[in-house]
Amino acid sequence: MPEPSAPPNTPLRRLTPKSIAIWSLVALVAAAGWGVLALSRGEEISAAWMLAAALGSYAIAYRFYSRFIANRVLKVDKARATPAERLDNGIDFHPTDRRVLFGHHFAAVAGAGPLVGPVLAAQMGYLPGTIWIIVGVIFAGAVQDMVTLFFSTRRNGRSLGQMARDEIGPFGGAAALVAVFAIMIILLAVLALVIVNALAHSPWGVFSIAMTIPIALFMGVYLRVLRPGKVTEVSVIGVALLLLAIVAGGWIAESSLADTFTLEPGTLVIWMIVYGFLASVLPVWMLLAPRDYLSTFMKVGTIALLAIGVFVALPTLKMPAVTEFAGRGDGPVFAGSMFPFVFITIACGALSGFHALVSSGTTPKMVQKETQIRMIGYGAMLTESFVAVMAMITACIIDPGLYFAINSPAGVVGTTVQSASEAVTNFGFAISPDLLAKAASDVEEASLLSRTGGAPTFALGMSDIFSAVIGGAGMKAFWYHFAIMFEALFILTTVDAGTRVGRFMLQDMLGNVYKPFRQVSWKPGVWIASAVVVGGWGYFLWVGVHDPLGGINQLFPLFGIANQLLAAVALAVCTTLLVKSGRLKWAWITAVPLAWDAAVTLTASWQKIFSADPRVGFFSQRDKYQAGIDSGEVLPPAKTMDDMHTVVTNSTVDGVLCALFALLIIVVIADAARVCVKAVRDPASVKLSEVPFTESKLVAPAGLFPTAEEKAELVAAGVGPEGGIRKDGRAEDGVPAGTGSP
Repeated sequence: MPEPSAPPNTPLRRLTPKSIAIWSLVALVAAAGWGVLALSRGEEISAAWMLAAALGSYAIAYRFYSRFIANRVLKVDKARATPAERLDNGIDFHPTDRRVLFGHHFAAVAGAGPLVGPVLAAQMGYLPGTIWIIVGVIFAGAVQDMVTLFFSTRRNGRSLGQMARDEIGPFGGAAALVAVFAIMIILLAVLALVIVNALAHSPWGVFSIAMTIPIALFMGVYLRVLRPGKVTEVSVIGVALLLLAIVAGGWIAESSLADTFTLEPGTLVIWMIVYGFLASVLPVWMLLAPRDYLSTFMKVGTIALLAIGVFVALPTLKMPAVTEFAGRGDGPVFAGSMFPFVFITIACGALSGFHALVSSGTTPKMVQKETQIRMIGYGAMLTESFVAVMAMITACIIDPGLYFAINSPAGVVGTTVQSASEAVTNFGFAISPDLLAKAASDVEEASLLSRTGGAPTFALGMSDIFSAVIGGAGMKAFWYHFAIMFEALFILTTVDAGTRVGRFMLQDMLGNVYKPFRQVSWKPGVWIASAVVVGGWGYFLWVGVHDPLGGINQLFPLFGIANQLLAAVALAVCTTLLVKSGRLKWAWITAVPLAWDAAVTLTASWQKIFSADPRVGFFSQRDKYQAGIDSGEVLPPAKTMDDMHTVVTNSTVDGVLCALFALLIIVVIADAARVCVKAVRDPASVKLSEVPFTESKLVAPAGLFPTAEEKAELVAAGVGPEGGIRKDGRAEDGVPAGTGSP
């Protein structure tokens, strides 16, 4: 199949002397940041250098690399109608303002990973994780998100698993469908568990987050009915109401209503299941999109203020660039060598398979123009990566001794400040019992010891930065608890959007057996599939909340590997589609990240299955606890012999599932390679499931802010600055139907 011709309406602008000077300066700033990070030898350096390296790299990558992929490789075509325009039904397909959709997409993909993954990876030092976060997102994560979004948009918003079945074939496609859906349920349950743990017994967090639902409903009705297209207006109103809800949450926590909003974990699970179901079945414009857009203001706003705080307070990175644990692989936070486990631990901040599900789920059904795919797909992922950089900074500016006391399990550091001080000293990072006690009292916590999972460390680092700029030490406790609530809000949006994505995925799967399910807005299919998805992750969540060793707690160790294996599926599908669509010379753009991700994830899977170290290998852990059962000995974290049997069961299940997932991914990659070879050898045999070209009547800017040319085009089309249907009925730029890329 010949390579698609370049659309006549996506010109490449040449650099002017002024822009060359500006971008040269940006490159120098990035190079200076990287130079300081890489060349420091034991001395403490300012965290601002990490921001310089990140922001400079992101700017160059977005301006040049993403533009090259969008215009030269994918050849996005603004003359081509998207599924949102062609199939608009006001339920799942709905042309959505690019700013609102950017907010939805970012909120949907930015979950626990960018907040907690870098915190845990800081065990190896700040440099390995930072390199992967920035380099990984530029060449892998953001590329995966954008390319998946493009190909799904060209296929009526088909899910990743269904695209694999349509383009790779029944065998590899079936393996992809099974792997993708199973991993999806695990990921949603893990994310939901993090939220429950953050909101349990927190009236401030519960009230503030609950209020975002009616605010989002109001915003949806405002944009759809009261003031269509007035995005700026509704944004101002929504942000004001959101800030009021956050402040009011603090009032509620100190009032007689605190008990009303103080919920047990089990109660939170029920409410989350109900909310997830409603978010999946209600029209996307009514709740899901405006709520995600609203939460993005708080997410991006808080992270931006945190970055400003770093430039103002100039905290230093106290964690070494590379710790001894990177080489030994016996760290107390997590066991395993730097390769491959740093790349598994840092998930969403650099590369995440979950993102591909959103990019082939809700977002392609709402994008107005193909030219917006670059901003939404690549841009949102860069934004999330910056969140991960800020998380790395928060972990590395606190004392390393305090970091390890917080993130090491109780079985390692004990339960008292004295035992923790001794254990941390043995790690090579001294901290006194008095300092450990003071750190807890500063944030009004009884103890910070063994507050594992990453979230408390992020909150502590965030409170250090904000209190240095606003309020001093007296405000540290406020900022700490604000950060905990912020993290819960940050993660919740991935659960509601993920449930809807899971519904699409299940409908696509069932549609292969019973065709009405393929109509994604068919009400019986919507309700049945939504119930199955929330029932799946809800079950694991419910059991996990009530049993410390059961439910999702049993599957939690699979989270990182499963997520990255999912990315391998997405990159394999994207590479196959590049080859099949005549873009063979550009296939390296996704094939290289695929090769790296496959090497990392399959190596990690091999070690988790076959390692003789019980802290790493699932089956060796099973043997250790089985030996304990045989000798009548109870080993931590088990407290009873029943717990010992549960650990043996969990280790066995995790080992079997890890092997199964790895095998399924190998099948997908091998079958994709077969299809690619066949497409190269016999281009005439290639069959694509791409929807035929349809002329677009909709006009809208491509980026966050319209260019001068786009402003002129909007005026000529007779529509407002937000865009809309061309009044004269002509195609984009007067291009006749059928002249866009095929």
